[in-house]
Order: sequence, then C-alpha cells, then structure tokens
Amino acid sequence: MAGVARSRLAEERKAWRKDKPFGFHARPELNEETGETNMMRWKCYIPGKEDTIWQGGFYPLTMEFTEDYPAKPPKCKLPAGFFHPNIYPSGTVCLSILNEDEGWRPSITVKQILLGIQELLDNPNPLSPAQSDAFVMFQQRLEEYKKRVKQEAAKYPPPV
Repeated sequence: MAGVARSRLAEERKAWRKDKPFGFHARPELNEETGETNMMRWKCYIPGKEDTIWQGGFYPLTMEFTEDYPAKPPKCKLPAGFFHPNIYPSGTVCLSILNEDEGWRPSITVKQILLGIQELLDNPNPLSPAQSDAFVMFQQRLEEYKKRVKQEAAKYPPPV
C-alpha cells in the first residue's frame, strides 16, 4: 500500500503544478538536513477569500498523509489556537470531507481539500463545532466574531 500513497501524491503534485488556484501554495516539505522531499507531509498556504472577513490573511496549513492514503484522508492542521468554530484548539480542521466516516472519498484531491478549507473559513458549519469560544461568539455575538476574525487575518500576512 505504501507505494500507492506515494504514487498518488506524486500525481497530485504534478496536477497541482499545472493547475493551482490563485494565491494558494502547496508542496511537500523539504528536509533541511538531507535535502530530501517528504511526500507524506505538505506545507500549504490558503488565502482568505476576497470580499470576506478572512481577506488579507494567508493561512499556513500542514497536510499529513499516511501510507493508507488515498483510502484515508490526510490530517490537516492550522496553527494551534487558530480562531474558528470548526478548528480544534490543536489546529486540526474539522471538515466532513476530511472525515473517513463522513464525506471522505479517495477521489478527493489536495486542491479540493484546500478549496474546501478556504470555503469553511467564511462559512462555518454550526452543526460541527470544534472550538467553543469561536462557536459561541459566531452564534451569539456576530459583530464581535467578525472583529476577532479580522484580528486573526492580520496575524497571517502574505509572505513578501
């Protein structure tokens, strides 16, 4: 099975290079010491959508794949403490397409995952809260929530 995961990720990388959405970055991590590419761990950046409260932010995300990929989804994490109703305090993204018991299908691509997370930022799922403070604020104090999101976006400026 190990060969399947790495082969699929090599294909994903090729497809990404040919057709990546504007402003997004995704590439396998490079081991500084050996110079080797780690296909099982990707460093990504997701831009906040234009004309949303997330605009201007450039959100770092890691995707960790197992040897069971694509039968099982990757684990996607934003920085610990990231403020969002569907992001656990650890930074783990709570999204149906990343849950093998819910919406995951082996045909889902890295590109679809990243676009799905970008969409989730501005459209939280109230049926799947992962962080109580952000969830309660989103549900009960929307203006305060929007202000807090803008502060979050300011923490993650685009790289120069």
